Amino acid sequence: MFADIKGFTLIAEQLNPKELVYKINECFSAFDHIMEKHNVEKIKTIGDAYMAAGGLPTPNTTHASNVVKAALAMQQFMHDQKTQSVEQGIPFFEIRIGIHSGPVVAGIVGVRKFAYDIWGDTVNLASRMESSGKAGKINISQTTYGLIKDQYHCIHRGKVSTKGKGAIDMYFVESVI
Repeated sequence: MFADIKGFTLIAEQLNPKELVYKINECFSAFDHIMEKHNVEKIKTIGDAYMAAGGLPTPNTTHASNVVKAALAMQQFMHDQKTQSVEQGIPFFEIRIGIHSGPVVAGIVGVRKFAYDIWGDTVNLASRMESSGKAGKINISQTTYGLIKDQYHCIHRGKVSTKGKGAIDMYFVESVI
């Protein structure tokens, strides 16, 4: 799963550095708690993006559902934050979330600042799901849809053109069934 803050640069220009760090830390800290609750592994943050994966470091059969549950909780958290910010008349964050399921390679590389990371086409496709999504929505691939379709109501978006991958069937997760 990738989550990215829409219009982060524009919002960053409206806040002083201390306010910006506070707001992004508030979001990412909440996301960390959500990941832990749903048995999803936070991989890293990359600027204003948040990356996580299910089924790691211990493989499981519920990885796709766990990630979608976590994404729905993130979506709710962001909705609540937006409501509070609008009431206070301050800038707010909106996120796009993208999810794809498949095999990855995981590990720790390098000699300094060790960090657990993942690689592979699955990671690239998850990133494409995020960048092809819409703010406030959870965009999933056909593969993920096949794993969660009996648990979640999803809307088929059709084939969406993606960078380097061509047209891919995508779905928006709407709710739990």
